[in-house]
Amino acid sequence: MGKIKVQVSWLDNYGACSDEVLGCIATHKTLEGLKKAYTDSLGWHLDAMRTDGDEIPEVLQGEFELEFELNTQALLHYFEGVLTRSALARVTGINERQLGHYATGHRNPRPAQRKRIIDGLRRIGNEFNNVV
Repeated sequence: MGKIKVQVSWLDNYGACSDEVLGCIATHKTLEGLKKAYTDSLGWHLDAMRTDGDEIPEVLQGEFELEFELNTQALLHYFEGVLTRSALARVTGINERQLGHYATGHRNPRPAQRKRIIDGLRRIGNEFNNVV
């Protein structure tokens, strides 16, 4: 089964695209809505490619799975209202102001900073799991 990596960004709405399927995009106000919208869009995109006689990329021939990867801004937006920046700052060591810059898109984190944010979110999730 092939995997298609779908990049998810945030700018007033979630947006999705993939380098493996050029021309197929979707937007939605929620992450779950975006996943459905992209899946539907991909189906329509493939139907149009077949109708037009376009070559279907190998990864789309047969069964495939969509893997949604949120950029840092979309990730921070997703957890907004659920997790405070203060809590995330404590577990990541990244100050709240810098997290705010990442959340608004004024700055993009280096890969090491992004990893610290993801690891921090996982750590908080694990702590919740261990309490119950």
